[in-house]
Amino acid sequence: MRSRYGAACIGAMLVTVLPAAAAETLKHGGTLTYLIPADAPPSFDGHRETTFATVHSAAPFYSVLIRIDPQNPSSTTDFVCDLCTEMPKPTDGGKTYTFKIRQGVKFHDGSPLTAADVAASWEMIIHPPQGVLSPRGSDYAMVDTVEAPDDATVVFRLKFATNAFLPGLADPFAWIYKKAILDKDPHWYEKNIMGSGPFKFVDYQIGQSIKGVKNPDYYRKELPYLDGFTAIYADKQAVRVEAIRSDRAEMEFRGLPPSARDELVHALGDKIAVQESDWNCGSIVTANHKKKPFDDVRVRRALTLAVDRWHGAPALAKIAVVKTVGGIVFPGSPLAATRDELQRIAGYWPDIDKSRAEAKRLLKEAGAEGLSFELLNRNVDQPYKYVGTWLVDEWSKIGLKVSQRVVPTGPWFEAMRGGTFDVVLQANCHSIVNPALDVTPYLPGSAENYGYYTDQHELDLYDKMLRETDPQKQHALMNDFENYVTDEQAHAMVLPWWNRIIPYQSYVKGWKISPSHYINQDLATIWLDK
Repeated sequence: MRSRYGAACIGAMLVTVLPAAAAETLKHGGTLTYLIPADAPPSFDGHRETTFATVHSAAPFYSVLIRIDPQNPSSTTDFVCDLCTEMPKPTDGGKTYTFKIRQGVKFHDGSPLTAADVAASWEMIIHPPQGVLSPRGSDYAMVDTVEAPDDATVVFRLKFATNAFLPGLADPFAWIYKKAILDKDPHWYEKNIMGSGPFKFVDYQIGQSIKGVKNPDYYRKELPYLDGFTAIYADKQAVRVEAIRSDRAEMEFRGLPPSARDELVHALGDKIAVQESDWNCGSIVTANHKKKPFDDVRVRRALTLAVDRWHGAPALAKIAVVKTVGGIVFPGSPLAATRDELQRIAGYWPDIDKSRAEAKRLLKEAGAEGLSFELLNRNVDQPYKYVGTWLVDEWSKIGLKVSQRVVPTGPWFEAMRGGTFDVVLQANCHSIVNPALDVTPYLPGSAENYGYYTDQHELDLYDKMLRETDPQKQHALMNDFENYVTDEQAHAMVLPWWNRIIPYQSYVKGWKISPSHYINQDLATIWLDK
């Protein structure tokens, strides 16, 4: 049922938990109340969206083909079946993966789930029809076809072998939908919910809450332990902290800053537990290349040269959920740039005065001295508003006059997708640490790249790196790709990576932290010791 694939676990994880009783008796029942730090999800369609607001709202209603083991979610290699019966061994030189699908699984409407539904869902992700958005579609460029030769078998045939494929299948957004619904209306799941997961949909109040109840027909008969859940939307950090402090909510799954952790531990003592982990999530800044003067690489390079990451990260870490300076690859990964390699890239030079002098020179040469522009930002406290404020201050040190337009999640996505912005603060967040795929949002043409430019050379660099199987050669190729994207062309700029901190009521059991706020969100293994 499980496969250990690829390298060892990446990144150190610190878990701080109060010791459990010597013998805890698992308890069934109860309702988990948790907080979602957003105003509302832009839609309920996991195939379409990239935000935690969608996963935290709807993941409990769905099943996936494979997943990271919920008992070992910090692993980057420990995959187990969800809807399949056993992890396959690839054939045809690593180009064919054949999965056997569980029998007797039912959708929440009572209809059977078959291999046809699995294949149709993955086809919608990998080869979406015109007019259907699939932001992770480019992650599966190696996939040729997905077939269901019978009701119990799904076959993925690849164009070329790559170790990036299997981790990609464990994507927690890759919910299995009903083929008959997709055939009739591929947009149906944007506003509706109907899956086969451990919980059934009950109610949704826009901007307020979403509720689920235990699925009595769930194929894992011992799960879930909870009778149900209520998720409350609360985009203000103060509201969420007070809800946990007063025990009106058990936890949130995204992450709180160090100050909130310390406040809760001080107030509640042994009634609060804390888990912490490195976070496969980084802030990035993208300039709209269609807007002048951001079509000029000199201006884009000036933006990144102005930012002092080495001194900024430790200061931000005291107030925000950011911590580690890194490049486009998750720090600690074998493909990540070393400190020496980073310090050769614009924006990472050890001498910030030299860096800012070069930024000013480039702006003057481009005729953009004293440039005024607007930074589009998301109405989420951590870390968007903190990082945005820091950026505005950093840019002011080279004479730039920057204002922020902070908007809710939905309008934020709409502005990015419509190209109605100058520069935007985004997040490049992923689930499984899978660097060869995690960098695809930097590619022109990716649904998650809002730079609005074309660059065939960048695509060629990426493709060469993706196909390389020798670790040392692949690292060098990733370094070439990173230098081109973030320095030579400055298509994007990378800011410090995040740090995940989860304080929660100590009576919540059965949940383990991971390097991603997307993983392990179906709530099936959680139980309440109360």
